[in-house]
Parts: sequence; structure tokens; C-alpha cells
Amino acid sequence: MNSPLPSLVARFCVAVSIFVSGFSIPVSAQDPMPTGPEVVDASTLTGKVMVGYQGWFNCEGDGANLGWKHWARRRGAPGPNNITVDLWPDISEFDADELYATDFKNSDGTAATIFSSYNRKTVMRHFAWMKDYAIDGAFVQRFANQLGDRRLHNHVDVVLSHVREGAKQSGRAYAVMYDLSGLRAGEVKRVAEDWKQLQNELKITEDTSYLHHEGKPLVSVWGVGFSDNRPYTVRECLELVQTLKDAGCAVMLGVPSYWREGDRDAVNDPVLHETIKLADVVSPWTIGRYQSPQQAERHAERVWRADREWLEKEGVDFLPVAFPGFSWFNLHGGKLDQIPRLKGEFYWSQIAAAKSVGCSMLYVAMFDEVDEATAIFKCTNNPPVDQSPQFITYEGLPSDHYLKMTGRASELFRQGQ
Repeated sequence: MNSPLPSLVARFCVAVSIFVSGFSIPVSAQDPMPTGPEVVDASTLTGKVMVGYQGWFNCEGDGANLGWKHWARRRGAPGPNNITVDLWPDISEFDADELYATDFKNSDGTAATIFSSYNRKTVMRHFAWMKDYAIDGAFVQRFANQLGDRRLHNHVDVVLSHVREGAKQSGRAYAVMYDLSGLRAGEVKRVAEDWKQLQNELKITEDTSYLHHEGKPLVSVWGVGFSDNRPYTVRECLELVQTLKDAGCAVMLGVPSYWREGDRDAVNDPVLHETIKLADVVSPWTIGRYQSPQQAERHAERVWRADREWLEKEGVDFLPVAFPGFSWFNLHGGKLDQIPRLKGEFYWSQIAAAKSVGCSMLYVAMFDEVDEATAIFKCTNNPPVDQSPQFITYEGLPSDHYLKMTGRASELFRQGQ
């Protein structure tokens, strides 16, 4: 398929339509809501658009006893010079028992408030939004390096419990994604031990909403083969994949963008290809690998297409990653709004490009990550008034703009399935 994407990917602040291989997608703020099935078919990843759900936010007083996790740089409430996020969530729909006051002030002088992922009502609300905007479901993140700490382990268990309930109530699909980041050498086996508990004791794969693929429950392992000097080895990852396969699972791997060549962000190790061939789905990480619509389209043609063809020959499915923009000024410094959203143009360029190179599924990073400003959920154009630190906004677009776009992507990838 050949689509003239650069000339047709227009700014989303006006009422235009984008044609991708003959498929017209309305994207103006006045367009009706995306539509999809009342209950998502959780039997396959094919034809799905799944979002990443971090669920890692805590607030003082939320019951988790973790303080202001993922909001503040140090102890104490988030406030000027003590904040790690670049987007501010839109909490206008939230109830009082979901909100936690910060040291920031709104323009009317009231305390600016934020949410906690530990709060059941908030996770349920997030999954209700996925249903409202016809998004298929979520990969709930489970950081393996937290499983050895009682309080952190409790948090991820509670969030998973909320996700299970939210997915069931909203008719969305969900699956577990283990992130290996932060593990030391020899600790990858911790994942297999945890998964055994989830599968055998909590019986999560028996949930009707738990995502399956090729007839097997799908579990994802992210962080395999990156060249950033991770202490654990690719050989450990290979053994983990084999263990999960032996347990009757389909396995999705999160790998570097340049896994096929074994350079740049990927290790040059033949065991990486051996591990990938054993997997059922492979998803290369692309955040920061391109910074404009034109670069994203070139990446799809030069990298994604060859990735998909290589994997297809091995009987492995290909799951590309799309993200709406990027900024981590308050988290790590650098330039505010480092990869601009361009009112959705950047995001849609990746969605359209993935479809144009023959992809049948898509992973969106992320639903709720305001830390690196990759969130697609509702964020405000009116963040706290304090001038230091700074925040980016949705450039005047409605707070649900990226939810609506993601729902349109779900419609697109559902076509022909």
C-alpha cells in the first residue's frame, strides 16, 4: 500500500479528513465520538489498539503509604520546584474523594489537585474513558524491580485489582506487561515467579477480559536487548520467555527500535534474535527515535516495514508503538516540549504510517504518563499558574482530543478484521 501521507496529514484544529488507504477519519472537535463494540473481543491482539497504563501515581493520604510517588522530586507535596510532570491532568470530572491537594495554586487561588492510581474510583474512571472513546484496552505495567518491596508490591497488586474490575465493567481488554528496568543480574527469574502467582493463585487469565492471542493468555516482557548497560542479560530473558511459553502463555516482547540490525539502541547479540524468534509478538520501542511527522513516516518505511516482514517469516506478529509527543523538562531538564504534538499531527502520522506498512495492531504509549508528557488521557490547558516550573498543554484542543484520536485509530485497525 502506498499512501501520500505527508501531504494528507493535516493539522487537527480544523475540520478535515485524513485518508489512509481509502479510509476517511474525521478528526475535528465537533465530530461524533468514535464507536466500537460494547465488549471488546479479548481472544486476539490482532486488530486492536492497546494503550500502556502506568498506574504508578501515588499521593499522600491515598492509603498506600508511599507519599507523592511520580509527582514530586523529593519529600513533601508537589509544588513550585518540586514537580516531575510536564502535563497537568484534567480533573474536572473527578469526585472530591479522588483528589489530593498540592502546593500549586489555580488561577482562582484554590489549591491545584491531582489523582492517585491507588484510588479504585480513579482507575475505574480511566477504564470508563477507554470505553467512552472506543479504545480496545490496556497493558497494565508491572515493574519487576518493585516486587521485592512490600509496599511497592502492594501498590502494583492493588492497581492490578482495580484494572481487572475496570476492564470487566467497561468491557475492555487488559494484559500484564512486566518492565524489567532496574533489575540486577540474576533477577529476571522474579518475573516467572510473580506470573505463576498471578496465573495460579489470582487466576487473572480466567478473566473474560484478559487478553489472549493465538489461543493463549498474552503476557508482555518489556526491556529485552537494550544497549544501555542493563545488568541482566539477554540469556536471562530467553530463559524467561521459554518458562512463560512452557506455562502456556503467548509472549509479547518490548525490544529496542534497532533490534534487527543490533546497533544504536540494541545490543549486538545473536541471543536477542533467538529470543525474538521464540516470542509470539514483538514491539520495538520508538519513543524519541523520531521527532517530526516526516521522520516518523520515514521510520515506518525504512524500519517498521522491514521489521514486520522479517518477523512474518518467523511466524511472529509485529506491534509498532505510537506516541503523541514528548517532554520531560521537570523530570530530567532539557527543552520543554522536546517533541511537539503539533495538535495531533505527530501522533496521527505514526498511526497512519503503521497502517500503511501493513501493521494489523498498535500499541499507544501511554494512556496516563504525564511524567514524560506522552499521556493521551484528559489533560488541561489551564495548569497551575506558577511560572516555575513550566507545563505544556494540549495547545487549546479539548482535553479529550487524544482519546478521540486513539478511538479513531481503533476504528482504523478494526477494519478488515
